[in-house]
Formats: sequence, C-alpha cells, structure tokens
Amino acid sequence: MKVKVDPDLCTSCELCVGDHPELFEMKDDVAVAITEEVSADMEAAARDAADNCPAGAIIVE
Repeated sequence: MKVKVDPDLCTSCELCVGDHPELFEMKDDVAVAITEEVSADMEAAARDAADNCPAGAIIVE
C-alpha cells in the first residue's frame, strides 16, 4: 500500500501527525508521509488517517 498527502488540499491541521506520527510529519506547514510505502501492519493506520482527514488530503492506494 502507498500513502501520500496532496499538499494543495492539506490545511495543516496536524490531525494525521497527532494520530499517526509513525506515518506523517509536518514539513513547510503541510503534512507529508514519512515514507510512501506502508508496511502491512500500518495499513489500518493509513486508512484511518485518510478517513479522518478533514480536507481529504490523504490518499491511499
């Protein structure tokens, strides 16, 4: 699974970073995925972050 953040949609609310710091960090006032490839044990966390993102900026594939 892959996860990424659309910087044009990110509102810098930091919800994903607060909930899943193992997957996301803030860089230049927008959230970014620490790594694009998500391990199998982190897939549920990536989906949770995408579901909870108020801006819909997190994309999982």
